[in-house]
Amino acid sequence: MRVKGRDLMNGIPKEIGISSKDVAESLSEPVAAIVDAVKMALENTPPELSADIVDKGIMLTGGGALLRDLDKVLRKETHLPVSVAEDPLSCVVLGTGYALEHMDVLKDVLVSEI
Repeated sequence: MRVKGRDLMNGIPKEIGISSKDVAESLSEPVAAIVDAVKMALENTPPELSADIVDKGIMLTGGGALLRDLDKVLRKETHLPVSVAEDPLSCVVLGTGYALEHMDVLKDVLVSEI
């Protein structure tokens, strides 16, 4: 793929070719951080929720879910089922809207910081 941008060394616009290997390499550190964060969250999950996660797995939502093969990486690292939501970008906003509409029901699980 060809990409255009400004060369940071001299400030001049430039076009270069990048490969999928280049992209994968540049994302390896952030993906490793995501894997570590997921593992830490799983370690801190109460036992009653852990049983549900083992049965139903992890659902990826939001923009990060669109990273190609992130579900496979997490599946390999956690040994849990991992799925990507049908429309990951809309899930977060729809869930937030639902929570706002049902705050009376969810008041015990919502966190408020002032």
